[in-house]
Amino acid sequence: MPSLFRRKSTDLVEEAVASSTTVADPASARPKGYTPSKKELGKQTPKRPGAGRRVVAETVPATKQEARERRRAQRAEAAAEFRREGGPRDRGPERALARDVVDSRRTVGTWFFGGALIVLIGSAQTMPPIVRLISNVLWAALALGVVVDSVLISRRIKKLVQERFPKTEQRMGSLYLYAIMRSITFRRMRAPAPRVNLGDKI
Repeated sequence: MPSLFRRKSTDLVEEAVASSTTVADPASARPKGYTPSKKELGKQTPKRPGAGRRVVAETVPATKQEARERRRAQRAEAAAEFRREGGPRDRGPERALARDVVDSRRTVGTWFFGGALIVLIGSAQTMPPIVRLISNVLWAALALGVVVDSVLISRRIKKLVQERFPKTEQRMGSLYLYAIMRSITFRRMRAPAPRVNLGDKI
């Protein structure tokens, strides 16, 4: 057996070239002008991943009338959900407690907007002076009542929050304002809807 150390470098190069040419290249074996089939291309081209594709809606409204009805139903459902659960600003046990404090009592604020409308009508220049005077007195009484009621509600909330949530991170000023704004809203229009009745003990 001849030794590798006795062979010339040119012989080794010739053997390497010969061995590389013995492997047939499928592309080179194809005739000139050959077009690969779709099956062959499919093996070479990877499929696009399904991730990131836009999901097509299951059902598409057939008519504009159906689309309007669907949007109306979605708005009604969203309004009902907001009425039940409220929004992000209504989250938290402290805010739930503040709502219960307001909803469990009769507040002067619920009559504020109705009284303001009466005052606006009674303050017109066409009204007799006595009517304008009564309107101004009524307006002052309503404003004073809202202030006093707001102070009482805030004190009640502060006491209950300190008792039940001593480690709360809720800002009390923001909580007071939240409760006051709810107190001047008509009970039927409050969101989330009241979960306690008038006179319930909180």
